[in-house]
Amino acid sequence: MQRVNINGVEIYPFSSREQLLGYIDGRSALLVAVNAEKLMRATSLTRSIINSNIGYCDGSGVVMALRQRGVDNACKIPGCELWLDIVARYHATRSFYLVGSKREVIEETVARLKHTYPDINIVGYRDGYLNGDEDRRKLIEQIATLKPDIVFVAMGSPKQELLMSEMLKHHSALYQGLGGSFDVYTGHAQRAPKWWLDHNLEFAYRFLTNPRRFKRQLPILKLAVKLLFHRV
Repeated sequence: MQRVNINGVEIYPFSSREQLLGYIDGRSALLVAVNAEKLMRATSLTRSIINSNIGYCDGSGVVMALRQRGVDNACKIPGCELWLDIVARYHATRSFYLVGSKREVIEETVARLKHTYPDINIVGYRDGYLNGDEDRRKLIEQIATLKPDIVFVAMGSPKQELLMSEMLKHHSALYQGLGGSFDVYTGHAQRAPKWWLDHNLEFAYRFLTNPRRFKRQLPILKLAVKLLFHRV
C-alpha cells in the first residue's frame, strides 16, 4: 500500500477497518494511531518509529490532511475500537499480552475479556507503572519468554511507542498502542457521546469537559490552521 507523507510522518490511508485488519494479518510490527498530536509534535525518533511500522488515521484532522493530498477514501479508525476488532478476530487463534493502566483497571480488562471470549489465551498482563529500568527490562524479558502473538500497550504516547519499539527488537509480534483504551473499556473513563463522535468533535468535547487539556489541544489548532491555508 502506498503511504502518504504528512509533516514527515508516513501514514497508511486505509479506507476501512477491514482493509487494515487484512493488511496486518500475519505481520510483526507496531500499530500506531496517528492523530493531530502525534503529527504536529513528531520528533525525529517518533517519526522513525511510525515510519518503520504501520501508522494509521485516528483523527479527523489527519483524514482531512490526506484528502488535501488527493486521498479521498481514507477513513478514521479509532484505536480504542480497533483493538477490540483485533481481539474479536483472533481470540481463538492467537495469544495475547496486555500492559497498561492501573492494576485494578488491567485486572478488570482481563476479566471482562475472558468473560466475553472464554477461549481467549491471555498469556500475561501487568499494569503500566514501570518502576525504572529494571521493571522495563523484566517486562521485555517476559514478553520474549512468553512469546505472545499480539501485545496491547496502554501507556500514552510517546511512552508506549518507545516501549513497543524496544519490545519488537526482542520478540516479533503485532503490537498496538492504546492510550487510555483499557479505562474506556472498563468504564473508568468515558468517550464523547455519539453526537460529538458523529460530527468529528470529540476533541471539543474533551476540552469542554476537561479544560486542563488545553495544551494537548494546541496541535489540533495548529493542524487546523495549516489545513485552512493548505500548508500541510
